[in-house]
Amino acid sequence: MKYLPISFLILALATATAFAYDPSPLQDICVATNDLNSGVFVNGKFCKDPKQANADDFLFMGFRNPGNTTNPLGSKVTPAFVDQFPGLNTLGISMARLDFAPAGLNPPHTHPRGTEVLVVVEGTLLVGFVTSNQLNNTLFTKVLYKGDVFVFPIGLIHFQLNIGNTYALAFAGLSSQNPGVITIANAVFGAKPPISADVLTKAFQVDKKVVDYLQAQFWYDNN
Repeated sequence: MKYLPISFLILALATATAFAYDPSPLQDICVATNDLNSGVFVNGKFCKDPKQANADDFLFMGFRNPGNTTNPLGSKVTPAFVDQFPGLNTLGISMARLDFAPAGLNPPHTHPRGTEVLVVVEGTLLVGFVTSNQLNNTLFTKVLYKGDVFVFPIGLIHFQLNIGNTYALAFAGLSSQNPGVITIANAVFGAKPPISADVLTKAFQVDKKVVDYLQAQFWYDNN
């Protein structure tokens, strides 16, 4: 009996490994259950019978009107994720409209499940993202004008600030039907129940009074 060359066996093993993977999660948590009656959904949404689908399932009209920027941040993000736009289910894409009053801010946040590409339609935006600890938390920032496009890699903290004297408008495309949003300040200081002050005072190297003050604030969500 002839033996297969060791290189062939390694190649076969590598190929098998490459095709054995878990799908990327489409929600924050998905706890396994053996009780089928208590299950909600598995990593996404249930599908409508294709024979029952119609053109309206693939139409989203939520971008027709400007978002209300009369809030502490001076910005409004209107998402077109799968929850708002059912036709996106299984397609791996979504969008958002971003409206900014003068000096309006879309505060530092992350999308844990999607890369974002942003195009400026009106106004001038200061944008940026911060790399991971591995790359020394390097800030990449740029001023964008009408027609400019900028990309924010998946999972990295990023922001957009209107530095012009007029209203600004941008649209974003994201590489997930449900990219998720974690606004840093809201998550750290507005968590429910609150994160222990002992944790935050040591993490941020500040006095407990500062942490108490920040946790007492109302952390507005512009999404």
